[in-house]
Amino acid sequence: MQKKLLNFLKKSKIKFEVISHKTVYTAKDKAQTLKVPEKKVGKTLILRANKNLFFVLIPAHKQLDLKKIQQKTKEKKIELASEKLIKNKIKGVKLGAIPPFGNLWGFQTFVDNSIKREKEIILNGGDWNLSIKILTKDLQKLVPDLVFGNFAKKK
Repeated sequence: MQKKLLNFLKKSKIKFEVISHKTVYTAKDKAQTLKVPEKKVGKTLILRANKNLFFVLIPAHKQLDLKKIQQKTKEKKIELASEKLIKNKIKGVKLGAIPPFGNLWGFQTFVDNSIKREKEIILNGGDWNLSIKILTKDLQKLVPDLVFGNFAKKK
């Protein structure tokens, strides 16, 4: 696991578990590999509005509701950030395995309310074969300025 991410987790003084597993590229595959319901696995999406990036965490079994994010951010045009932009702005983690801690890179993080219904959540660990399990209530400790809202809808 990337040193910056591991130090961030240790410094936060929360309980966390690093889970090694076979290489997976989607949150759905991660849930199947770890034999947990998709609602217990978070997927991190990186969005772009003008020149600003922000992170959105939603459960694996849902999809992003772009209109709800636009309403919350008051941005007129929001889209998924390009791979090139993500690689330039978010260093040290693999594309598709980015943890939802936007504050580590200076970006705002939004979290879908349905995440709060789960006691624990499994998150990206920076590599395709690593995940992090934390208590959901500890998300706020890791990302003090995160914004909760209804940002996801059923697939």
